[in-house]
Amino acid sequence: MNRMKELRKANNWISGLQWLFFIFTNIVVIPITVGAAFELPPEKVVNLLQLSFIVTGLACIVQAILGHKRAIMEGQSGLWWGIILALCATASAGGMSLDDVGGSLTVGIMISAIITFFIGVSGLGPHLAKLFTPAVMGVFMFLLGCQLIGIFLKGMLGIPFGNQAQGAQIDLSISLLSIIIAILVIIISVKAPPAIRRYSLLIGIIIGWITYSLIFNPQQSVSGSSSLRLDLFPLGEPAWDLGIIITTVLAGLLNLANTFAALKGTEGMYHTQTTKSEYKGTFAITGIFSFIGGVLGLVPYSPYVSSIGFLSQTGILKRLPFILGGFLFLVMGLIPPIGHFFSQIPLSVGSAALFASYLLMFNSSFTFFKQVEFNTMNAYRSAIPLFVGVVIMTLPASYFESIPAVVRPLLSSGLLMGIMLALLLENLMNWDRIGVTEENKEVAAKKLNKKTNSA
Repeated sequence: MNRMKELRKANNWISGLQWLFFIFTNIVVIPITVGAAFELPPEKVVNLLQLSFIVTGLACIVQAILGHKRAIMEGQSGLWWGIILALCATASAGGMSLDDVGGSLTVGIMISAIITFFIGVSGLGPHLAKLFTPAVMGVFMFLLGCQLIGIFLKGMLGIPFGNQAQGAQIDLSISLLSIIIAILVIIISVKAPPAIRRYSLLIGIIIGWITYSLIFNPQQSVSGSSSLRLDLFPLGEPAWDLGIIITTVLAGLLNLANTFAALKGTEGMYHTQTTKSEYKGTFAITGIFSFIGGVLGLVPYSPYVSSIGFLSQTGILKRLPFILGGFLFLVMGLIPPIGHFFSQIPLSVGSAALFASYLLMFNSSFTFFKQVEFNTMNAYRSAIPLFVGVVIMTLPASYFESIPAVVRPLLSSGLLMGIMLALLLENLMNWDRIGVTEENKEVAAKKLNKKTNSA
């Protein structure tokens, strides 16, 4: 009876609609950009989009009921998304065909999905969590934010993805509208009353979409068939490029940081500690849906760290609105006309709204860094991976052509290199002891001088 009463409440459905648009805006740009990067025909892009809606909606519901049991979005991983786009650009620059890239990615994704599932059922999650210290998580959150913000900013500026980006220029009119939308979302998030603030993302998307349609009168960018198809391996038949497979398997292991960050980051909100059974369920479910994604050409799954910012921004902590949002998203994929309609959201509008939302990842990163006691001698623990990762992100793919193909995909990823350096530095040295003795001596000497002077 209580559940039926909750279902009848309008605010639960309105909050569910907010979750729907949050899930939608996080997911809709991913299959479209991946399709563009792999030069897929429009009908395959729409099919990827519909499958993304269905699988993501189902993953969210299953995690909320059987996995971590929190309102944390389970979606196509931003880390994986960035890695796939980067590998596609790097491998293409090296002369590899897109079919071989996609096929090797598929094999690597399926292997990493099996490993993730094994980590879940074996109960290794809590033990691995000890490796991901606050210093590692701070680096991860900051570099992931840099990579995703870079993708969103590219979409805001009207720059296409994939090989089409070569020779592309900034579209000034689209960029101006995108910047205005991002500023609007930020202003609503900061200045509006709490009742309106929680719907800032939804308001920004609706206003931006309507404004874009009135100004640019866009033609239908993707057109789909009347029925949903289950195309296996749409990115390419399974292939065996050792460099790409090794990189994707490592990416799958490092993607565990998403789970640890999302669960640890929401423990304070839910006033609870993540249990062993919740770790088991979360990893097992993520592994299953990542394997399904690999077969269907979707980006692998993980809990979304950005959910922390969304929960902080909206205060919608209850599971029911989240489950309703996941259900509505699933229905959008099952009904092709609805999926096709929403697939027409301009990438620049979605990117602008997400740009404003993902800026909060800086706060999430800073929250982890505040748990670390830095000094002038142990700052290297985070400075090295942060600066190395950011610099690698700025280097063109052509710079890495002189590196052996086996390790090139790994070394050309600033995000992966940064996380790996952070894990190595943090777990091979006891940084908490370095510099502490010297600084304590300085503090003690200053206190002694003060006492002497006052005497």
